[in-house]
Amino acid sequence: MTITPEQSDWFAATFTMMVDNVEQVVLGKRHVIELAFTAMVSEGHLLLEDFPGTGKTSLARAMSQTVQGVSTRIQFTPDLLPGDVTGITVYDQKTGEFEFHSGPIFANVVLADEINRASPKTQSALLEAMEEGNVTIDGITRSTGVPFLVIATQNPIEQAGTYRLPEAQLDRFMMKASLGYPDLASTIRILEGTADVRHELAPVITPQALMSMSNIARTVFVNPLVYDYIGRLVEATRDARQVRMGVSVRGARALTKAAKTWAVAHGRTFVTPDDVKALAEQVLAHRMVLDPEAEFDGVTASAVIGQILLDIVPPSRSDLA
Repeated sequence: MTITPEQSDWFAATFTMMVDNVEQVVLGKRHVIELAFTAMVSEGHLLLEDFPGTGKTSLARAMSQTVQGVSTRIQFTPDLLPGDVTGITVYDQKTGEFEFHSGPIFANVVLADEINRASPKTQSALLEAMEEGNVTIDGITRSTGVPFLVIATQNPIEQAGTYRLPEAQLDRFMMKASLGYPDLASTIRILEGTADVRHELAPVITPQALMSMSNIARTVFVNPLVYDYIGRLVEATRDARQVRMGVSVRGARALTKAAKTWAVAHGRTFVTPDDVKALAEQVLAHRMVLDPEAEFDGVTASAVIGQILLDIVPPSRSDLA
């Protein structure tokens, strides 16, 4: 199955409308918004790590309003229990039967706020849901909903009382992004009150239409040479001397899916090496575990990815023709 020009045009136009809608409340961060919707359409999950007050929660709320889905918010705290996330089974004395009370994980968009403040046991309650879109409680598997997106936030500071996310959970986030502080012009607009950051956004598409976008993205053409390029990038992360654990196969699949969405969102029906380059840092860097000595020397995962992109030669345009 190939994408028709009509499907490609509709996808790109709808994607632009979604980004424009969110940009009304998240000013000056269009690229990050595009990354966030790329993760959503690619059926992945998003981890936002940034300083307090940069709009992480506003971005998550605006995205849920834009797609007209059922959204929930979970404030992660040290005393939060797994049942508070997934739900619990309660015995009903009137009927003499056990009744399931669903938790906030059963939604289209789940905002997991300050996820690193909960214990690893509670964090692990998200693992099955993020990977398979299901939750198994008391031997019964229940679907979380379709589409399903987890947007988790965490602060890189105020680490007292926080728990580092385990590698197995980090690997389930398709992308990790940072908003950063707004530029001067955006800051002035906020101060002048011309931008209402608490404004309720009108929905742009329905959850069903978002699923249609996901189906279209899956059919984007990927040249075998581009697959080879992605594979070589991933292998290079495993061979880098500063890296103790490289990117998994799940990471390679995530980069492929995200590149397909990125390509059609920018009006193409095929993936180019530039699409892969544009997303490599956000998709791959958080999945790597650096050598402690390299971290001590100030090496970052983003820097390693940047060097790998310089070292690995992508296929040329003539090769792909």
